[in-house]
Amino acid sequence: MSGDVQVRFCERPGVRFPRATHRVMVFEREDDARRVMAVLPKRFEKYALRLHPEKTRLVRFTRPPRNPDGRGSPDAPGSFDFLGFTHHWARSLKGNWVVKQRTAKNRMSRTLHAIAHWCRENRHEPVREQHRKLSQKLRGHDAYFGITGNHEALKCLRHAVERIWYKWLSRRSWKARLTWKRMRELLRAMPLPPPRAVHSVLLRAANP
Repeated sequence: MSGDVQVRFCERPGVRFPRATHRVMVFEREDDARRVMAVLPKRFEKYALRLHPEKTRLVRFTRPPRNPDGRGSPDAPGSFDFLGFTHHWARSLKGNWVVKQRTAKNRMSRTLHAIAHWCRENRHEPVREQHRKLSQKLRGHDAYFGITGNHEALKCLRHAVERIWYKWLSRRSWKARLTWKRMRELLRAMPLPPPRAVHSVLLRAANP
């Protein structure tokens, strides 16, 4: 069982406290998890704190059955978002069940929205400068989200960024609208940096 707990600190006159913090609490037994969830609100109220009602929940996160994938069954494991990642069960290359992480949908949407806004505001800048900035943004994204097992999400981000960049480059001038053929030529000449796993989950697990 796992719970994503968000705490909102109360503000008092003249004093500002951190707005929120996140915690994941893991329990081996479901009854222990439910007992803690029942007592947490009372403990927090004692210090004038409260749990976020929409982000505090219990999640069954047990290992899936060996043979079937467990989809649709009452005991199917759930997933949860924490610190920008969706944590979920998936098969390893050897066919074993392992916990993996992928970029959470809301974080991916937020990143693409920010890049689209940047491309729109800077569409008249020199193309090489746009390429440099977009490459910098993607490397910065990989610096946090570039972990083992998240390659597919990083690759999808690249494809989405290429489409966004094409959209706003094609709107630089109505007289010389950019075609996809010319865009592909541009990407061959100035490719965006490929997805990169900056952080190895396997290496970290082997060297705690």
